[in-house]
Amino acid sequence: MEVDLHRRHRNIYNALSYSVHAFGALHFVYACYYDWRYVIVPKEVSPLHNGYGYKFKFLTFWDAVTQACYFSLCVFIDIWGSKNDQNERNVLVRIKDYVEASIAFPIAMFVGVTFWGLMAVDRELVLPAALDPYFPSWLNHMMHTNILIFQFLEIITSTRVYPQRKHALVGLMTFQTTYLIWMHIVHYKSGVWAYPIFEKLNVPLRIGFFVGCFTLGGLMYFLGEKLHYLLWQKGANERMPHPNVKYDPNAVSQ
Repeated sequence: MEVDLHRRHRNIYNALSYSVHAFGALHFVYACYYDWRYVIVPKEVSPLHNGYGYKFKFLTFWDAVTQACYFSLCVFIDIWGSKNDQNERNVLVRIKDYVEASIAFPIAMFVGVTFWGLMAVDRELVLPAALDPYFPSWLNHMMHTNILIFQFLEIITSTRVYPQRKHALVGLMTFQTTYLIWMHIVHYKSGVWAYPIFEKLNVPLRIGFFVGCFTLGGLMYFLGEKLHYLLWQKGANERMPHPNVKYDPNAVSQ
């Protein structure tokens, strides 16, 4: 069990956890910065990448910003939280745990799985070949592959107290619904969909696709929850990266 290894090698696990947080923060902050600053697609190549919504029309960018914020918060807690008021730190850790369980992990899994799944079927549905000169392959992997790697590393190296399942799912559905509404606003304002696949689907198929996306997002939440309890189910309230953080033992998934 992961918990037994953690108890025997607590210092090693803490060092690994801090390293994942630091590298994750640098990785995703740089990915967002480079994408925003340097990935400029001419209108004649793709009008989709200009105009209303700019980078924020893409769920990939939403996810990358989420990952950057999440891992930056982790670094802040790792450095600042251990030296300051414990009650304030507990609040930050609870926020971190909630974001990871309800948004950061499931959305990263959803983005990675759907992107590479659609790429395997027909890349023109998500990332047309015409964009290759402007969107480098290393950045593509930073935003669509490494999200999976960093999230699995986070699950393995850091424990957390999961929020109640219903609360976590509400957070996830709120995030998904917000993006869905935003995507339709962008389409209404600009006349283009964020992803070419929607141009090929009629209304019933589009609705079915959205339902499938919401369902897959929920499944990704349950995957994260299952992995967490599989690795950390014994003594979860004792094994935070900073052991002096106390939690309400009733604040677990139900």
